[in-house]
Amino acid sequence: MNAAARITADWSPEATLSELHAVEAEFGRERVQRWGQRTLDLDLIAFDELIHPDAETYARWRAISLAEQMAGTPDRLILPHPRMHERAFVLVPLAEVAPDWRHPVLDKTVSELCAALSVRDREAVRPLE
Repeated sequence: MNAAARITADWSPEATLSELHAVEAEFGRERVQRWGQRTLDLDLIAFDELIHPDAETYARWRAISLAEQMAGTPDRLILPHPRMHERAFVLVPLAEVAPDWRHPVLDKTVSELCAALSVRDREAVRPLE
């Protein structure tokens, strides 16, 4: 199950991620393997229009291959999430809460990014019944 929430907080991106990890731990999440089985996975996808930590680092992580993604983990938080624009399971729920949010690098709204996905990918994300 995937969902999106839009929150307002007076925290830094790092503090926000730390809070999300604390909630995961409360629900029994143990970080053993990247992309492994997990009881709960809370991701920080974006933080306003911030490109974090900088445009160069963001571009480097956005350009890496799938094999490199699987082999390594960034040593710091990268925002917006470098793969968010490719993932229907992120964009479809996000379009429900922030359709007009504009990606600070791609200069497209969530609605536009979602519409750019294949119909098949979008339709694979269905509401819970």
